[in-house]
Amino acid sequence: MMSLPLFDLALRAATIALLLVLAAALLRDFRHVLAGRLAALFALGSAAHAATYAIGGPAPIAPWQAPVIALSTGNIVVFWLFTRALFDDAFRLRWWHAGVWLTVVAFSFVNCAFLARSGNAGLAVVAINLLVLGFIALAVVQTVASWSSDLVEERRRVRVFIVVAAALYGGLNAILHLTVPPGEAAGIVGAANGVLLACVVAAICLAMLRVGGTELFAAAPVEREAAVQPDTSAADQKLVDALMRLMADERIYRHDNVTIGTLATKLSIPEYRLRRLINQKLGYRNFNVFLNNHRIEEAKAALADPSQAEVPVITIAMDAGFASLGPFNRAIKATTGVTPSEYRRQRGIAA
Repeated sequence: MMSLPLFDLALRAATIALLLVLAAALLRDFRHVLAGRLAALFALGSAAHAATYAIGGPAPIAPWQAPVIALSTGNIVVFWLFTRALFDDAFRLRWWHAGVWLTVVAFSFVNCAFLARSGNAGLAVVAINLLVLGFIALAVVQTVASWSSDLVEERRRVRVFIVVAAALYGGLNAILHLTVPPGEAAGIVGAANGVLLACVVAAICLAMLRVGGTELFAAAPVEREAAVQPDTSAADQKLVDALMRLMADERIYRHDNVTIGTLATKLSIPEYRLRRLINQKLGYRNFNVFLNNHRIEEAKAALADPSQAEVPVITIAMDAGFASLGPFNRAIKATTGVTPSEYRRQRGIAA
């Protein structure tokens, strides 16, 4: 019968192999997509975690283990950034994101290389695991806040599954580190933890295979033909026409806190059907992008209108439905390549 340490080693090896294959596949197919690159980095960090986790307090840490454990700890920051990119196609990495990652990695490295050797690692271990729980909470909040705006049904389910499964494992692992004392029971708990990690990794890989990577890591909105029967396409088109009248005549995108539920109620249809229509008929994958495109078009028309030359840019932004000037400036620049004021000047409009 296989001993517990040997069983644990076999589980770790299998999990690491699967994670390395997943990282290689992600880098091969989705290296040009931010969410794909972050997913590959998360898989590599998870492999580092699988190689180094120890429930109940580690044995004396070898010199080679300290940097690997530090990278494993920093993986929680990668997980948080991955969830941001996964749910927000407009998300971009900033310099301070690297600063947060480096701070967590450096803290973990100092703990492993110096504090643990001197027998003073207890408080640092508690701090690290509380930090992990904090970043998991941020990722879950991001998931809850962004989930409803995703218009691709299969992707919505898989995204939530990936985030929730990873968050549950990460949270449980952190709690075990905080609560399980060293001893024989720690070895059993560690082996059970390894089984859980292997199952989570396998389940995530299967879920990604089912939905398809191009659905999960879309680089840009891609229009898809509506998967409807000919006798229902006319009805769907009538609903799309009614939706566009809401946008053009009522300018509902100007209202505060417009949700897909708001529009579905006005059109008297279920939310899932409206998601499908906006996705498959209009080619949008995110509801907020759909709303912002209408806001941007109105704002561009106002900026190019000579009769509104004296209207402040912030007034135009607020009238179009933007909550503040910063997001408006970024949206206009992302669309036109210039700031709102420069866009005005290019069209010969002088305030």
